Amino acid sequence: MSWLAEFVTAAAWQNPPYSPFHNWVSHLGLTGPPQTAFGQVANSPLGAVMNTGWVAYGVLLAVGSFLVFDLRKGLRPTVIVILAVLAGAGVGLVGIFQGSNANVDNGLIALHTLGAQTVMVAGNLMAIAAGANGARIGLSRRRSTASIALGTAGLIVFPLFMADALTGWMWNIGLFERAVIYPIMISRALLASSIDASRVACCFSVARLRPPEAVPVVRPRIRVASTVATATACPAGF
Repeated sequence: MSWLAEFVTAAAWQNPPYSPFHNWVSHLGLTGPPQTAFGQVANSPLGAVMNTGWVAYGVLLAVGSFLVFDLRKGLRPTVIVILAVLAGAGVGLVGIFQGSNANVDNGLIALHTLGAQTVMVAGNLMAIAAGANGARIGLSRRRSTASIALGTAGLIVFPLFMADALTGWMWNIGLFERAVIYPIMISRALLASSIDASRVACCFSVARLRPPEAVPVVRPRIRVASTVATATACPAGF
């Protein structure tokens, strides 16, 4: 959802054309007349679309983590849920509080900055945590390794991005920013698709074990126990 909103919003930014390497990601969410913010000319006609995408993504990420991971099953799922909530809250703050000159003047830019840095750190940590527990949540070994590698890469680039921004150099700031953010989004796609696939496979396996109603059931306790054991083995819910 966030990617779709980004592509649509960037395509509408024509004067000057939006550059994913040069321009800040958050400038896509600037609404109102064109302005020069953080050393760049910003003109995002569909800024509201980008902000809506960020807020919706944050809400879905936080709510979805509670639906997928069972907090009663120990520390590991709890850590993943906490990181998901932090990341969701962070991207929500980015969508609500724009990186505009007006927010610089009134001090609300602090909430925008806090949100951006929170989602960058918590989001990549969540990718690592999900990959480290991949066998428990339905990730294949290859996807688990990819999730860990993506989160690690994002955390490595994060201080480089911060240095690029804080020193005022701003060299390809959009490239560095996306090198921190995109690993998060790719890891979420890997996680979501894996959980969906594992749940479908689990449902099919349980259905195959369930005896037809028209056929007399022999030794029902064994069949029921087998079905329950298969359902319990499903990785969904951690």
